[in-house]
Amino acid sequence: MEPRTLFTELSYIVASVLFILGLRGLSHPESARRGMHLAEIGMLLAIIGTLVNREIVSYEWILAGLVVGCAIGVPMGLMVPMTAMPQRTALSHAFGALAASLVGISEYYLHGAGLGPVKMPALSFEVLLGSLTTTGSLIACAKLQGILPGAPLTYKGQNIFNLSLLGITVLCFVLLLTFPGHAELFYLMLFLSFVFGVLLVLPIGAADMPVVIALLNSYAGLASAATGMVIGNNVLIIAGMLDGGSGFILSIVMCKAMNRSITNVLFGAFGSVSETASASDGEMHATNIEDVAILLAYARQAVFVPGYGMATAQAQHVLRQLADALEERGVTVKYAIHPVAGRMPGHMNVLLAEANVPYSQLQELEVINPEFPTTDVAIVIGANDVVNPDARDNPKSIIAGMPILEVDRAKTVVVLKRGQGKGFSGLVNPLFFKPNCEMLYGDAKESLTNLVQAVHTA
Repeated sequence: MEPRTLFTELSYIVASVLFILGLRGLSHPESARRGMHLAEIGMLLAIIGTLVNREIVSYEWILAGLVVGCAIGVPMGLMVPMTAMPQRTALSHAFGALAASLVGISEYYLHGAGLGPVKMPALSFEVLLGSLTTTGSLIACAKLQGILPGAPLTYKGQNIFNLSLLGITVLCFVLLLTFPGHAELFYLMLFLSFVFGVLLVLPIGAADMPVVIALLNSYAGLASAATGMVIGNNVLIIAGMLDGGSGFILSIVMCKAMNRSITNVLFGAFGSVSETASASDGEMHATNIEDVAILLAYARQAVFVPGYGMATAQAQHVLRQLADALEERGVTVKYAIHPVAGRMPGHMNVLLAEANVPYSQLQELEVINPEFPTTDVAIVIGANDVVNPDARDNPKSIIAGMPILEVDRAKTVVVLKRGQGKGFSGLVNPLFFKPNCEMLYGDAKESLTNLVQAVHTA
């Protein structure tokens, strides 16, 4: 084996090991940063190993792609705020899936029916999955960014139409395996896959975006693995399967956290107003900064419950300052993290890590729920559906059975909220009307800043 080929194979082996170790590191917040660094080093080795491949004839287009990619990627990495990570992640999935589709299109254009019985199924799968992931990820990004409405966009007979379209696309896939020389089948499958990706995500509400992003991540990974099979790149197969498998498992975990199935997420149009939401009598009780500051300053334990409202207000750093002020007064501070809080898996963990919140203070749902009855003050920051007691108490609710953070069992609950609007599910939250719940209206960052000052003088 010549030196360049040996170096490529060794770099691929080392890169694959680093990908596995990196994925293992991402299983816990404390080791997540180290896991990311290992995966980055692995990807760098894989790229270097590919660049010295003896099959490369010319580097002009490769260098052009490197320059363009860096020109896009570096500003995105430096300028996109952490609060925009969900849409940034969705956009990355779109780019990765599009790259896989373009490789498949190129291979079919060059070789067509000559691909053979092994590569042709992998190529067709790569193009089908990569194309629908591209457009689906772009729609998800648009919903998260507010370019498209976050609520489900539905019409009568939508599921039947979408399933019929998928059936025709799969039929083109099967026929292409039998008649690989018929280019019209390939390009029809390509077009229908792009269309199906749009129609797949349009009826999904923003409340389900954590599951959708995890699922699209899985699709992009599987498309990349198929690309590796087509071009004979082992490290791409390994990385793609790791990405696809972990993304699918994460989708299942997210669905379990909402007590729903994948099919319900994809076809249930969750996020629209439901008539099964329980009505709540009475009024919401407004409070003020001074009263909340006194509650916090003289509490034994305070639990913060971050939600998407904290992300949009970019309030994670001020929240950390408030926690520090309370700890100086001897208050025990903890953070209750719901698996689907925010708009992507681990959204709250990422934001709190940016604010250097100690990992030991982050408590998962199963751990923190038994502590709420002995918690003096629970501060809900922009969360809604993940603290809705209807999921526990109202069997007719569309979120019935969904595990929630049981903040309503705390002695006092303070909800930081801009106004009296509903969450992304469209449900009225009975928590806001309970006698132990008070509403602190206003921008979360501004409210927390005022609370920091008030606690110091309490």
